[in-house]
Amino acid sequence: MAYYIWKSYKLRVSPFEIFCCLKEERNPFFLDSSLKRNSLGRYSFLGIEPFYILKTKNQNPFPQLREMLGEYAVRDARINLPFLGGAVGYLAYDLGLILEKKIKPREKPDTGIPDSFFAFYNSVVIIDHFKNLLYLFSAGFPEKNYLTAKALARENFKRLSTLLSEINSGSAKIKLSRSRNQDLELKSNFSPEEYLAGVRKAKEYIRRGDIYQVNLSQEFSAKSSISSFEIYQRLRQASPACFSAYLDCSGFQLLSSSPERFLSLRQDTVTTRPMKGTRPRAANKSRDQRFKKDLWQSPKDRAELMMIVDLERNDLGRVCDYNSVRVNSLRSLEEYRTVFQTTASISGKLHRDKDRIDLLRACFPGGSITGCPKIRAMEIIEELEPHRRSVYTGCLGYLSFSGDMDFNILIRTILKKGNSVKFGVGSGIVADSKAQEEYRETLVKARAMKEAIK
Repeated sequence: MAYYIWKSYKLRVSPFEIFCCLKEERNPFFLDSSLKRNSLGRYSFLGIEPFYILKTKNQNPFPQLREMLGEYAVRDARINLPFLGGAVGYLAYDLGLILEKKIKPREKPDTGIPDSFFAFYNSVVIIDHFKNLLYLFSAGFPEKNYLTAKALARENFKRLSTLLSEINSGSAKIKLSRSRNQDLELKSNFSPEEYLAGVRKAKEYIRRGDIYQVNLSQEFSAKSSISSFEIYQRLRQASPACFSAYLDCSGFQLLSSSPERFLSLRQDTVTTRPMKGTRPRAANKSRDQRFKKDLWQSPKDRAELMMIVDLERNDLGRVCDYNSVRVNSLRSLEEYRTVFQTTASISGKLHRDKDRIDLLRACFPGGSITGCPKIRAMEIIEELEPHRRSVYTGCLGYLSFSGDMDFNILIRTILKKGNSVKFGVGSGIVADSKAQEEYRETLVKARAMKEAIK
């Protein structure tokens, strides 16, 4: 029987202040709803010092992930919270090339980081933004003996309590320093002419009937002496999002302000929210509204999202009960600080013979960042893009000991490794795409990341 402690408190400091206090600990994570919108931004989660780390390269991590999660479970109807400790980590886009045997990977430059990384946390901070409550949760995993597990859970609970009390007492020194802006030599793996040629090649595949749509991305890289913490601080201010995240992976960090949910599982209800269609925000109000109207009335952007809705319905149908898959919202327009986006919402009921690992395997990588049909689109991406995507367009999130899970799509995300920073930006190519407009869309999406690292 698992031993765990949980307690709720009135939230008296901001989640970011808590993160500031924990960021120097071993392998901190911050799943950060910096944009508190509807139910999507209700919770934020923080943790430190995992008791186990699973990472893989060029192999399928799902069997080992399922085995590890099967050893630990927290089932308590009194605790109606989505995350009660568990595995926090990512799946890189390139893992999809390992899982899909039909795709033949090409020789390309690679970041060298793992294709998957999951850290297992037995003690976490949970913040309910709607109720303005903070919860501390601590379990005795991985100990099997009840008394040993009880002692470990209490020790970790006390440690977290002490760290948080230092914030309340004012003894913790929280520095929100800002470095001067620095000149950057920002390099892309595409020249503008090469990207335009890639769009034309993608449209040729569409004309031939190979695909209906494909996501073509470029990667920007630079050298930056700014710390990962400060880059994340800048990023969440420049581009707040419901699925922001900071994840320290021992040697490199992921700094994300993703607005897109990949997969959520709460009890047996599955939800995915693909995004397609982007316009920039403008400082001038009338121009801002013109961009908004243009996106909403665009037949091209509408068709692009409908294609992905159909693909995601098909992916969910592989693991959900027959006739349970529903389109809850076919198309809605969402406003962010730097862009307008259109989004759909699809849900289903997970089949009783399937689990969350089956769900991840059925849907990964997300269709909104590949194209459709998915496998052929991935083959074309492999042909046209000169670098490995690495974490860009993979997913990041948690698998809770309670059985729930939630993952974002890793867009608007910076990979920081030493003094090197990298981020990807892409655009969905369809039959009536205009190459120059698709290229400009990638630059619009890059705006917040450029601001954060300069």
